Amino acid sequence: MNSKLPADLNSQNLPRHVAVIMDGNGRWATQQKLPRIAGHRQGAKTLKELLRCCKDWGIEILTAYAFSTENWRRPTEEVDFLMLLFEKMLRRELEEMHREGVRINFVGDLTALPKSLQNEMQRSMLETSNNHDVQFNVAVNYGSRKEIIHACRKVAELVEKGEINPEDINEDLINKNLYTADIPTPDLLIRTSGEKRLSNFLLWQMAYSEMYFTDVLWPDFDRNAFHQAILSYQNRERRFGKVKAVLSA
Repeated sequence: MNSKLPADLNSQNLPRHVAVIMDGNGRWATQQKLPRIAGHRQGAKTLKELLRCCKDWGIEILTAYAFSTENWRRPTEEVDFLMLLFEKMLRRELEEMHREGVRINFVGDLTALPKSLQNEMQRSMLETSNNHDVQFNVAVNYGSRKEIIHACRKVAELVEKGEINPEDINEDLINKNLYTADIPTPDLLIRTSGEKRLSNFLLWQMAYSEMYFTDVLWPDFDRNAFHQAILSYQNRERRFGKVKAVLSA
């Protein structure tokens, strides 16, 4: 699987799950003297190449923050273009992703999306459900605070129905009621374009994720840039609240 892994990367210390905040499409387009939508088109190509890189290097899961609950505040023309771009990409790329063993999954409140897009999402998840080479999670209309509120309401309903007691509420129960219930937590978060914040993305899930911030704009985030992110990850010591002596004992 990872025969194409760069020689200076340790195949035994790769992140299992990488999450990305794809920032900088608009700024890239402005630099190129192009409309913002051109940046989104190029960003989609970058995401496709990163997904292929994950497969080549043996990284099992890639989660991309494609559209947040706050992104609805953008100009209507841009939002409409993004919805259409998502739908066109699924139609155009599904066969190839299926052939390459990609399992597609969507996280977020999908009910607010155009019905035709919802249909394409459901079709892509169904057709790729038995693939195992790499899992590709796309966060669409996703907001972590909304997700946590949704999970709390579901747990509260269980208490109200008498199915559980308040003292039964624990981290595992919350995890099971998140959009990401069946997805391992990210080992590494990458955010491009120099921004250094989470922007309401996977707040619960990234309690112990390593974070990597780069000035590279998302459309320019190529394999070399990804290589540097993985190198940074491998040079860190993940303690999960422990100290080194305990880890080595």
